Amino acid sequence: MKTIEIVVAPDGSTRVETRGFTGATCREASRFLEQALGRTSAEHTTAEFHQVLASQAVDQHYTT
Repeated sequence: MKTIEIVVAPDGSTRVETRGFTGATCREASRFLEQALGRTSAEHTTAEFHQVLASQAVDQHYTT
């Protein structure tokens, strides 16, 4: 299941966390929230970010 969670700290800072997204689709899905919340100060990617959907995978063949 794909989810986007917004965490608001006691000091008022916010953090957007995405789960269930593969590759950069998390950025596309959360972009509107990041724009609404203001300036991004840091980004941390997860293992899910580095996964590639089967439909995105490309076979590369090299010849010598």
